[in-house]
Amino acid sequence: MSARAKSYAAVDLGASSGRVMVGRVGPDSLELTEAHRFPNRPVRTPEGLRWDVLGLYAGVLDGLRAAGQVDSVGIDSWAVDYGLLDADGALLGNPVHYRDSRTEGVAEKVWATVPAAELYAATGLQYAPFNTLYQLTAARHSAQLAHAERLLLIPDLLTYWLTGEQGTELTNASTTQLVDPRTRDWSYDVASRLGIDLGLFAPLRQPGDPAGLLRAEVLEETGLAGPVPVTAVGSHDTASAVAAVPADGERFAYICTGTWSLAGLELDAPVLTEESRAANFTNELGLDGTVRYLRNIMGLWLLQECVRAWGEPELGPLLLEAGQVPALRSIVDAGDAAFLAPGRMPERIAEACRASGQPVPVSPAEVTRCILDSLALAHRRAIDEAQRLAGHPVDVVHVVGGGTRNALLCQLTADACGLPVVAGPAEAAALGNVLVQARAHGLVGDLGDGRRLLTRTQPLTRYEPRGDAARWREAEARLTDG
Repeated sequence: MSARAKSYAAVDLGASSGRVMVGRVGPDSLELTEAHRFPNRPVRTPEGLRWDVLGLYAGVLDGLRAAGQVDSVGIDSWAVDYGLLDADGALLGNPVHYRDSRTEGVAEKVWATVPAAELYAATGLQYAPFNTLYQLTAARHSAQLAHAERLLLIPDLLTYWLTGEQGTELTNASTTQLVDPRTRDWSYDVASRLGIDLGLFAPLRQPGDPAGLLRAEVLEETGLAGPVPVTAVGSHDTASAVAAVPADGERFAYICTGTWSLAGLELDAPVLTEESRAANFTNELGLDGTVRYLRNIMGLWLLQECVRAWGEPELGPLLLEAGQVPALRSIVDAGDAAFLAPGRMPERIAEACRASGQPVPVSPAEVTRCILDSLALAHRRAIDEAQRLAGHPVDVVHVVGGGTRNALLCQLTADACGLPVVAGPAEAAALGNVLVQARAHGLVGDLGDGRRLLTRTQPLTRYEPRGDAARWREAEARLTDG
């Protein structure tokens, strides 16, 4: 490793686990190792579904201790959720989980004031029942919100606990449905009409901005020698993951796979047409003035919930068996909100197949094949529609994130899209996090430089499309007609 190499701690928090990774970056080297991984277990309280944010913070501290001396720390996590602080800066309660039921029926109340078409034209965000905008509307008369002086999105909350400094990182702010993707600033008109106080939010930060230094108490607890800066990264994990797509040029699509599948394009400007809204595409902000034009698809959550219901069988043998099940026998809409809540996932998938007159998958292998075929089909639909709506053709699909370890899903995605799939890196969010830190410290150049470094240093697997494309068209028609 070059004497110029530096080490960066990437705190990467997913919906089911958190990890602290250490990225070592030199002029032509990039190595990522895992320092610590810890569970993220939401808790159902009498009030509803909550995040155990104190447990997550403890995991972050344990991870920084395990990481050893680093040159900077960056934090990314899932989007939309937040903590509320009182006038003393104390947390008023555990953050509400986006799968909590409090936002049921709230969107219709919002649209009565700001119609859905106007809301999309102003913010570019797809409808999702858990967007921060709807969460804040649902919380309007709560005691917590009445006493709140500050709202911090999850990565910003943890950054505040590490440094004592408050900010709102832009890529994650863009998921609140309170940001104008054209100005890359707050949508003051929308907030005003809905009675949302933007003064609750700390000032906006850009990826790469300094976010403070680790507090003395944190240094003591982690054993690190200060000063250790915290750097704002693409704090929405998808923003970090897209920054780590090892693409060459602009003619690519990406799918960030994990609990969710985020499938779409990287654009220079948002697509705010009514047709785009009807297709439920979102315009989230990325690095260097880019827009992440994508669709949220339920993702491997479907399989994760089934595996949990089946008593956690080994995934490898299950996928091998699923590979032997006839293709496209039964499919479901992987974007259907009916699959959003946890529990009874195998039965709910079976019920959806029965209701649409398809063969009902019974065995775990049959259910797994139904899920993976359905995800590949959803990937195909999203990428086809994104190209058409944005007028932006692509030649290759990059799959990054945990789903890259699922070779069957990657191959089915190539088959469905009729395009080559390049899979990797698996730890894209952590790598994107590291690259932004390295760039802020002068070790990496622009977005293209970072992607070229990834291509040279990370293992990638290419899948060529195979089989009969007509079968996927027929399956898509079956789903649409159903």
